[in-house]
Amino acid sequence: MFFSLIIPVYNRPEDMQVVLDGLSRQSYNHFEVIVVESGSEIKSDQVVAAFKDRLDIHYYLKGNDGQGFSRNYGLARAKGDYLIILDSDIIIPSHYLQSVYDYLKHDYLNAFGGPDKAHTSFTTVQKAADFALTSYLTTGGTRGRKKGAGTYYPRSFNMGMSRAVYEKTKGFALPNCGEDIELSIRIQKWGFKTGLIPDAYVYHKRKDTLGGFLKQMEWFGKSRINLYRIYPESLKLMHLLPLGFYLYTLLMLVLLIVLPMLGFSMLTAFFIYFVAVFVEAMLRYQSIKVAAFSICTSASVFIGYGYGLIKYFFLQKAPYTNFPDISQQPNANI
Repeated sequence: MFFSLIIPVYNRPEDMQVVLDGLSRQSYNHFEVIVVESGSEIKSDQVVAAFKDRLDIHYYLKGNDGQGFSRNYGLARAKGDYLIILDSDIIIPSHYLQSVYDYLKHDYLNAFGGPDKAHTSFTTVQKAADFALTSYLTTGGTRGRKKGAGTYYPRSFNMGMSRAVYEKTKGFALPNCGEDIELSIRIQKWGFKTGLIPDAYVYHKRKDTLGGFLKQMEWFGKSRINLYRIYPESLKLMHLLPLGFYLYTLLMLVLLIVLPMLGFSMLTAFFIYFVAVFVEAMLRYQSIKVAAFSICTSASVFIGYGYGLIKYFFLQKAPYTNFPDISQQPNANI
């Protein structure tokens, strides 16, 4: 099986160096790499050139019209019979492609997703961000958890699809803001088999500052509203849980002023929850510092996401550009 790996990059030559180094060490070597430089001021062309003798690599420079469309640009130029989308801020284990090949060989998936993990070299905030996005106490552990075929929605930091899927869907319909889930929903609607390949994991670098992570969570909330406007049935109760946490926090702050006893009882529940977060993070990372920051990142997931839901539903409309024609999609439950 010949793989095409498509990697869009924007102002990340140092990260691209790490990605390409990981690909040059793959135990499975039937693949090509397509790097799409999307409007960068700090280009990765010299980094790519340094790997010409170690990889079948192709470099394209284009304008910045969104990561979804940059991926489409690479997909249109790919030669492989299986196409894999990767982010430029990851570390790739040497067994990655072999794991994908072995899994597809015995249980073929038309589209797959792989988990992400925290590397030992990551900063404290990056590890805490990883905890906040993977813990049962925050996201229910749904990211990277194995699910049955037909129910898993691959994410674009680590996402593969057969050529048949690409030819049917034509790739990403949105430039950003939920573009990967939108594509995954269309893949599901067309009846293709999707799933998670547990061993095809990558180490995904998170935001390195608490402020940056909080802003990213707001963006996630915006993306969910974006998807809701295209597919109203895609908005589930679990997606509204961060909104409940956000409103709980606001109510608690108000009650601490006007009804202190009730406010403090709500604060006690808050305290118990974050003690549980601290303990789980401590057990996972064996670091008091990471555990302490995990409290902040866990709160950011709920507060940032909840704020994003409110802001972009009531106060600011998310973009409608380049939405697919839903009337032409086959009927299916999401």
